[in-house]
Amino acid sequence: MNASDSWAPLVITPQSAGVEASSAGLLEVVSDTETVDGQLVKEKALIFRGFGVTEEELEAVMDELLPNRLAYVHGNSPRTKVGKNVYTSTEYPQEFTISMHNEMSYAHQWPARLLFFCQKAAETGGATPVTDSALWLESLDPEVREAFRGGVCYQQNLHDGYGLGKSWQDTFETDDRAEVEAFLENTGAAWEWRPDGSLRVRQVRPATAVHPVTGTEVWFNQSDQWHPAGLGDDTAAALAQILPADELPQSVTFADGTPIPDAYVIQVRDRGLEAAQDCDWRTGDLMLIDNMLVSHGRRPFTGARRVLVAMSD
Repeated sequence: MNASDSWAPLVITPQSAGVEASSAGLLEVVSDTETVDGQLVKEKALIFRGFGVTEEELEAVMDELLPNRLAYVHGNSPRTKVGKNVYTSTEYPQEFTISMHNEMSYAHQWPARLLFFCQKAAETGGATPVTDSALWLESLDPEVREAFRGGVCYQQNLHDGYGLGKSWQDTFETDDRAEVEAFLENTGAAWEWRPDGSLRVRQVRPATAVHPVTGTEVWFNQSDQWHPAGLGDDTAAALAQILPADELPQSVTFADGTPIPDAYVIQVRDRGLEAAQDCDWRTGDLMLIDNMLVSHGRRPFTGARRVLVAMSD
C-alpha cells in the first residue's frame, strides 16, 4: 500500500449529514462549529458536496468556516481579488501541474485554514490534489530530511511594476513603501530597496512544523516551488539564460546559504504528488483544509475552470 492509500479527505453530503441539499442545509452543518472544528483536526480536509452552493451564497458559508478571513499579503502566487479577502486560485497556465505546498509556509505567519469553492468545474482535469503533510515528511529519504533539518532561506526579488514575477505593490496590496516596511519589520525578514525601485526580501524559515493541536510534525516549506529545479529542466534552463540565480523572482537555499541539490528538490516535489489524493471538482463543491496538516496543488485541465479560495487564521 502506498502513502496515498492510507488517507483521504472526508466527503460530507446532504445525505450523510441528514440535511436538505441546499445552501441552507450546508449552513446548518457548518454552523455547528465545534463539530466541524473537531472533524477538521481529525480528518485534515473536508469536502462538502451536493449542496448546490452558488457564489452569491458563498459569503454566509465563509462567515461560519472562516470567521477571520485574511488578505493574501506577502503571497507569492498570481491571483485576482474578487471579493472581501476572496481570491481566484493560482492563475498558472492550465496545461501545467502546480506541485504540493502548504499555503504561505515560507512566511512568518500563515493561514490555519483554506476554503476552496468550485464555481465552475473544468471540462477535463483540474483536480486539486491534497497530501497529508506528515506522510509527505515520512516519504522522504532520511538523507533529505536530515539535510533540511537546519531550515531554508527564501529570497524574493519583487519588481516595481515591470519585470518577471510579482511586483512589491501586488505582493503587499499597497503602493506605500512605509506600509511594506512596517509589515516586514514584524516578520524577522531582511530586506532592501534597490536602485531600480525593486524590493529584495530574505527570510530563514524551518523546513518542518509541529501542529499546535495534534503535535504532529509535518513537512512545511516550499523549497521545491522556489528552486529552479522544481520547475523542470526546460524552464530552469530558460531562466538561467535570462537571469543569474540571485536575480530570479524567487529562489531558495539551505538556511546557511549553501545550494539545495537538484535531486533533493525533485524528490520532494515528486513524493508530495505521489502521496496526493485528488479532489475532482464538481460545480458547487467546497473543500476546507487544515493548512498545516494538508498540502495542496493543482492538476492540469482543459476548458474553463474557476475555483475561488479564502483563508483564515
